[in-house]
Amino acid sequence: MDSLRNSLRRLDPRSPPGTDEGTLRDGEDGRFARLRGSDFVESIPFWLPATLLVLLFVYGAIGWNVVISLTGWSGLGQPEYGTFTLEMYRQMPADQDFRASLRNTIALLIAFTGVSLVIGLGLALLVDRKIRFENAFRTIYLLPMALSFVVTAIFWSWMYASNGMINATLTAVGLDAIAFDWLGDPRFKLAAVIFALVWQFSGYCMIVYLAGLRSIPDDHYEAARIDGASTLKLYWRVIVPQLRSSTIGAIVVLMVFALKAFDFIYVMFGDNPGRSADILAVTMYREAFSASQWAYGAAIAVVLFALALTIIGPYAYTQYKRGAL
Repeated sequence: MDSLRNSLRRLDPRSPPGTDEGTLRDGEDGRFARLRGSDFVESIPFWLPATLLVLLFVYGAIGWNVVISLTGWSGLGQPEYGTFTLEMYRQMPADQDFRASLRNTIALLIAFTGVSLVIGLGLALLVDRKIRFENAFRTIYLLPMALSFVVTAIFWSWMYASNGMINATLTAVGLDAIAFDWLGDPRFKLAAVIFALVWQFSGYCMIVYLAGLRSIPDDHYEAARIDGASTLKLYWRVIVPQLRSSTIGAIVVLMVFALKAFDFIYVMFGDNPGRSADILAVTMYREAFSASQWAYGAAIAVVLFALALTIIGPYAYTQYKRGAL
């Protein structure tokens, strides 16, 4: 029977000359052996468990949160998955607390990121001039970055207190007229938060910019000086434009931290900081855990997630196009 099958295979014009069943079987075994010994198959035990855990507890949780936002679940009983509506999202434009928190979140993103970048760039330009005790200055400026939001919030709550260091210093120098209630006056709440976060993260921007400055070849400095460029034109037209990648990377990191400022504001003001300092993360927590409006809290979380995607998505795409991902 095998000889008849081999004879028919030899008569088949599609079969390459000199092939038989044994040769094909050996070829299949060889391909299977190569596949089994490939780097991809051998690495499966290392990346597959972590991938499954991330899919379940990260992306699975995000997907379940989106599903919850389409229901009317208040946290009692089981969610009704039979019908899905956009009612929670329709409530947002009329909700003054949501609008205030969205406005404050955007203001925090822009002001905190912009001021941190400017101060970080200024510090980097000063440190890059080969000053004495450079390592000590870098450590001092970067040290606040090592603190958690909880520690920073407690520290600045003490600084902003009515009898804290800031008002005591202003009173000592005769400026007690501007010794305000920084955490109680709605006019200064958000500004106080932004100032504290800038203090914590401007050192990080300095390190990012300093690394970018140190990567610029000395020939660029020498060519600009030969052309007669002043120090201001040298930095504005030659050096700063070459820090574009450092700026983009720092912007993404700063904005992500601004979206995660929940614990900072919660420690400083609690879950109800008022409309002058409320942000989306705190509103989401208050609606879900304090008001037991889990569906509405999940909808606010979806909006917050969409904001994060608008920040990270373009950056990830550009890095992918450049081959960095």
